[in-house]
Amino acid sequence: MFLYIFSIFLVVASNTMYHICQKSTPEQVNPFAALLVTYATATAITAVTLFFYKPENGLIESIKQLNWTSIVLGISIVGLELGYLLAYRAGWNISVGSLVASILLALVLIPIGIMLYHEKFELTKVIGSVFCIVGLILINRK
Repeated sequence: MFLYIFSIFLVVASNTMYHICQKSTPEQVNPFAALLVTYATATAITAVTLFFYKPENGLIESIKQLNWTSIVLGISIVGLELGYLLAYRAGWNISVGSLVASILLALVLIPIGIMLYHEKFELTKVIGSVFCIVGLILINRK
């Protein structure tokens, strides 16, 4: 139960800092320079944490067990980081931009969850999705 709650707390806390940092990155900075420093920091933290969370079979063996997902995830993360940085530079408010993106993401993941992972999608979830769509319309009205 601890991991169940802690993992979501970590996602929310990290996402909060993520959006604050993205919105606060100076506009004159080259976005790829910002990403380079970001990933260098992430690489350093990951390398240090390997000493505390050692793979059972060793690092090389763990790397050999990886598949395409780590590479595609890396590409996705660059797109995600660049997308938010450009969205905030384009004028999206921190309170609305992340909300719109999260709702759209949730709506895109519904058919993926159903088709690829055989997740159930009950009537209450359909109603909730309709509310999300209505919310998107309302939040973007000018």
